[in-house]
Amino acid sequence: MRYALVHEWLTPKATGGSELVVQEILSHVEADIYALIDFESSNPQSYLYQRSIGTTFLQHFPLASNGVQKYLPLLPLAIEQLDLRDYDVILSSSHAVAKGIITSPGQLHICYCHTPMRYAWDLTFDYLNHSRMGQGIPGLLTRYLLHRLRQWDVISANRVDYFIANSQHTARRIWRCYRREAKVIYPPVNLERFPLTPHKQDYYLTVSRLVSYKKIALIVRAFNQLGYPLVIIGDGPDFPLIRQMAQSNIKVLGAQSDEVVEQYMAQAKAFVYAACEDFGIALVEAQACGTPVIAYGGGGALETVIDIRQSPENGTGVLFTPQTSQSLVETVETFEKFQHQIDPYSCRRQAARFTPKIFETSYLAFLESCCQEWFSTKTTTNV
Repeated sequence: MRYALVHEWLTPKATGGSELVVQEILSHVEADIYALIDFESSNPQSYLYQRSIGTTFLQHFPLASNGVQKYLPLLPLAIEQLDLRDYDVILSSSHAVAKGIITSPGQLHICYCHTPMRYAWDLTFDYLNHSRMGQGIPGLLTRYLLHRLRQWDVISANRVDYFIANSQHTARRIWRCYRREAKVIYPPVNLERFPLTPHKQDYYLTVSRLVSYKKIALIVRAFNQLGYPLVIIGDGPDFPLIRQMAQSNIKVLGAQSDEVVEQYMAQAKAFVYAACEDFGIALVEAQACGTPVIAYGGGGALETVIDIRQSPENGTGVLFTPQTSQSLVETVETFEKFQHQIDPYSCRRQAARFTPKIFETSYLAFLESCCQEWFSTKTTTNV
């Protein structure tokens, strides 16, 4: 059988959990690759260097290499232009529109869904409140476009035969948005990048894109009040705001190399995260180093972090609610009391639940099961 794998965009700046899933799938499944845009096959540092990748008309749009989110209204149209009729099985890795590719009745489509399109659903009002296009008369047009995007998103979900979710939290969101069941297969985390480091230094750390929904400002307000040393690594639209807010106990380092991130992650007293993530791969990476986690108690964190107050023998961090700076202040103070009870080796064991080998076994088993069910039914129907 011939396989095609479809992802939203492939650029040097896209290095998150969804890209790790794509890389892992391609290491076990021989598939042709398609995306809205591709700037990785020309990147000598990429595992996709010189690989043939099918793209859409967005590839030639101005500033496409910096991302195509600016062309949001065109994304559904663009993904539907990919002609995949020659393939038996379509594997999509989707956090926006990749699942919307058009398939024929005889083709099998399995979608690994990292999240239903966030700016069309959960983050609609966050997007509107923090964008110039969300205000005044342009805001009316933006609201209408998001309304139509939600309609397309639900329609395109019907083009998927089997859904995979990256967490139980995402599976619930898939059901809420699309009324579709999803098999949960956690994404792979490369533990080899993050060796266990039992001895820590006296600073807290957060690593994140600096955008509003990541709640970095919430963390800064909390540590301004606490006075404890905090290191922030990451870049994004909120970088000037975060740097302006930060007091002298907070270092805002901006974007850093993988080597620098790994060093800070390994030596931090604790990793702090305040966003509601669908999975939250950084939380697992921190635990792989033996670094405890202080995280908002919602979303994927509930599946990856074990609160020391609930499980004294194998706790790996502390969870906080509600999602406020004051709640984080109180939880950091709680962590200061409990930190010596958290065993770095327990953190590492927890991270080991999300290895690439476990992902490989689960994903390939589900793929085989879907293929057997789909094509045996197809054969019976034809007879």
